[in-house]
Parts: sequence; C-alpha cells; structure tokens
Amino acid sequence: MLGIHDLALFIVSGLLLNMMPGPDSLLIMLRSGSQGWRAGSVAALGIGTGTMVHVLAAALGLSALLSTSAELFVVIKLMGACYLVYLGLSMFWQGAKAPSATKAAVALPGLSYGRIYRQGLLTNVLNPKVALFFLAFVPQFIAPDAPQKALAFIVLGCIFNFNGMIWCHLLAFSTAYASRKVRLPARLGAWLNRLMGGLFVGIGIKLATE
Repeated sequence: MLGIHDLALFIVSGLLLNMMPGPDSLLIMLRSGSQGWRAGSVAALGIGTGTMVHVLAAALGLSALLSTSAELFVVIKLMGACYLVYLGLSMFWQGAKAPSATKAAVALPGLSYGRIYRQGLLTNVLNPKVALFFLAFVPQFIAPDAPQKALAFIVLGCIFNFNGMIWCHLLAFSTAYASRKVRLPARLGAWLNRLMGGLFVGIGIKLATE
C-alpha cells in the first residue's frame, strides 16, 4: 500500500527509538512527577504536535533544505539549544529556591497546561536532529517507485507518532504513580530538581557544540 514495505519492522524500530531517553522524555517525567499525569500527558501532546510538524516538513521537502543549508541548520540548532538551556536554568533556579527540609516534600511550581503544551512543542520543534532523523529513517521503508511518496511518508510519520504517544503517556502515568507512592524529603527533592535542570543544560550545550 502506497509503496510502504517492512511495516512491522518500522513499527518495532519506531517503538525502540521512542523509548530512547532524551529531552522529550525528561520533560514528560518532570511534569508528571511535579503536577501529575495530566500535566505529563499535556507535555506529551505538545511533543506529538512537534513530531507532526517535523513529519509534514520532511514530506514537503523542508527538511531536505535543512540538511543542505549549513547556516539554517546552525540557526535552528542554536535556537533549540538556547531553549533547552533556558528550561534547565529555570528548573535549577526553582530547585535552589525550594522550601527548607522541614517541609514534607518539594515540587516544581505548577504551570498552566497551555505553557506545558508549548514547552513540549518547542522542545521537539526546535531540535533539528529530529527533522534529519525523519529524513534519514522513514524513506528506508518507502519503495523508490512508490506513486505517492509524500503521502506514504505522512502515513509512516503518523504511525511513528501514534506509537510514540503510547510510550509517552505510559511514561507520564508511571512517573505520576511513582511520585505518589514515593514521597521525597524536601532537600532531596530540591537537589533532584537541580539535577534535572543540569541535565537539560547539558543536553542544550551538547546540541549547540555538536
């Protein structure tokens, strides 16, 4: 159908790739742990929207332009890196301002669902490596003589994103469940917030320097 082949292999590969840790997974875990599964689910929906932006861009050839324009790639890469560093510094600062250890637990300040959605969207959209991933990965499962390559690309992208949403929501539910069962001391919770912030800063720096 549509020149798509090895669909089962594509689905399995996509699931394994979605399960690899990265800034998207960290954001879902952060929001689920601090505000519950609904916040993690909203972050996952933002990430899913960002994935569809990349899928449509690749299908329309915009990702090909990104892969051939070094200047455009660097601009988008630096924008994404700066955003990740900004998120990380915000988390680190919130951890530093956390209440004293006399409190029962600590959590990040609650954010509106709209802001959480935008965080998920921007974390994904501003990562040019995601665009290049789709450009390199998806075409391997489309026959060279496929009559409608763009439509086949979009169909595979939707399948990949659907599988990714299953994993992301499972991650949100499991993180929220664990956070309810395990109550951390305030001081330890503050240091975990700082650790998560440091991870985001490190990912942003790595993205900028690659």
